[in-house]
Amino acid sequence: LLYCASMQEIMKWNGWGYSDSRFFFNKKGQAEFTGRRYRLSGLIIPGLKDWFESTFGASLQHKTPATVSPILNSSAVQPPTLNEAFVEELKSTGIPLSHDAEDRVFRAHGHCLHEIFALREGKFGRVPDMVVWPNCHNDVVKIVELACKHNVCLIPYGGGTSVSSALECPPEETRSIVSLDTSQMNRILWIDEKNLTAHVEAGIVGQDLERLLNESGYCTGHEPDSMEFSSLGGWVATRASGMKKNVYGNIEDLVVHVKMVTPQGVIEKSCQGPRMSTGPDVHHFIMGSEGTLGVVTEVTMKIRPMPEYQKYGSVVFPNFEQGVACLREVARQRCAPASIRLMDNEQFKFGHALKPQVSSIFTSFLDGLKKFYITKFKGFDPNRLCVATLLFEGDREKVLQHEKQVYDIAAKFGGLAAGEDNGQRGYMLTFVIAYLRDLGMDYYVIGESFETSVPWDRVLDICRNVKARIIRECKDKGVQFSPLSTCRVTQTYDAGACVYFYFAFNYRGLSDPVHVYEQVEHAAREEILANGGSLSHHHGVGKLRKEWMRDTISKVGMGMLKSVKDYVDPNNIFGNRNLL
Repeated sequence: LLYCASMQEIMKWNGWGYSDSRFFFNKKGQAEFTGRRYRLSGLIIPGLKDWFESTFGASLQHKTPATVSPILNSSAVQPPTLNEAFVEELKSTGIPLSHDAEDRVFRAHGHCLHEIFALREGKFGRVPDMVVWPNCHNDVVKIVELACKHNVCLIPYGGGTSVSSALECPPEETRSIVSLDTSQMNRILWIDEKNLTAHVEAGIVGQDLERLLNESGYCTGHEPDSMEFSSLGGWVATRASGMKKNVYGNIEDLVVHVKMVTPQGVIEKSCQGPRMSTGPDVHHFIMGSEGTLGVVTEVTMKIRPMPEYQKYGSVVFPNFEQGVACLREVARQRCAPASIRLMDNEQFKFGHALKPQVSSIFTSFLDGLKKFYITKFKGFDPNRLCVATLLFEGDREKVLQHEKQVYDIAAKFGGLAAGEDNGQRGYMLTFVIAYLRDLGMDYYVIGESFETSVPWDRVLDICRNVKARIIRECKDKGVQFSPLSTCRVTQTYDAGACVYFYFAFNYRGLSDPVHVYEQVEHAAREEILANGGSLSHHHGVGKLRKEWMRDTISKVGMGMLKSVKDYVDPNNIFGNRNLL
């Protein structure tokens, strides 16, 4: 159990990511990011305090530290409800198991605001009664057979990065709940260089998968923002999307073959053909099933030779409208780079506030010069401009051609090239941004991000209307400070785009801040749907968004999903109650 124990030991149990990595304000009031894992680690971020205080009306004087110590108090966790017959039979198989309080709490949640807020207050609801660690596909088969025999509820657990309440244990569940942790199933079983495929166990996490493939000169190119912690099985179960999908595809494009263990037995196709016309694709029952039908154990996926060349870039536009028009044109011409993301003005300022202190006088001077050039010289309004970050990859010649093509399109929409550094920093921030929520929670600030996909002709409307709705709802619900309400376009498609919203507010003076937050988020999702947006582009439904499922896929669609559930899992062994 070295791997899972080590992951648990080096990660926070009541916040995001690694225990050694966090933001804090030092004695001088300057922000620092601890640890040594990221490019921002060990650096001072001089602009963050001013941005934080002015954006949220917050003050470093008003602290709300987590009320529980960093060490979990196991006496606060309800004792496990064990199914003794199940435990006995499981022990005889030699599969590792635990009903230790810390192991159980660690797997009882994802990273929704309400989940982390409760943990910080030392409040534990229903948690799994036991954790099991299968080591391979056959172990999973044994566990599922025993769970069926003894009527035990199984909840599969991958990397725990869910933001849809998918890992929450249903409070009404009276059976013993067992968390099936796939972390020990983390091997690449084979690489097929002729067909460019790899057969991989589903518990592997993204960063390990890429690192191991890189050693052989390959990659999958699937890089969700959570890739440090999220697992291959989790990607399949939630229909995940990666930052570089323009080149490599989303998870449904990458998967060639899947093996899943269900209460009715194992489901898999008999051949590894690249495409088939054999009725509705059963892979699409597996992908997006969110742990309700079984456990994904092994996946064959496409791999690519590692790109020889990678280049970052960025473009500044006079306003968001021009930026969206540029992304639309790039998509129309089908010349999108590996990644292109457009941040609105608020996010541009936020990115600016996260610039680390630079020792060299020249860097800051040149930065100042560049800022002067954009805001004064070209008549760009610093309160309206927005930035696109770009990532190109492939062979050097093609990348340089491609880059020219994209910058030429940008120029038609008033876009100015703003350098590789801004682009690269934009992508690095992706991995530390999740740590900022924990800092906010130390000073009365709570927030969340959520996403949607939307046709091109609705992108501007949805961005404007959802941001305005968030501001209006906060006011109506008694939030005493103006919220941060911001968005970015993170993916482009032929027929539309993926849009991410971030919102956060200072909850001082509110008696039940999480309830207010949830009401605002609910209203924001209603607004998204009213503006032609989808229920989710890649986070999935979980329990958080399932009230809208019927409207999303129709009554008949729901009936189809239910009938699959009823056949595959008639006794609701996989009882996390997501989706349906």
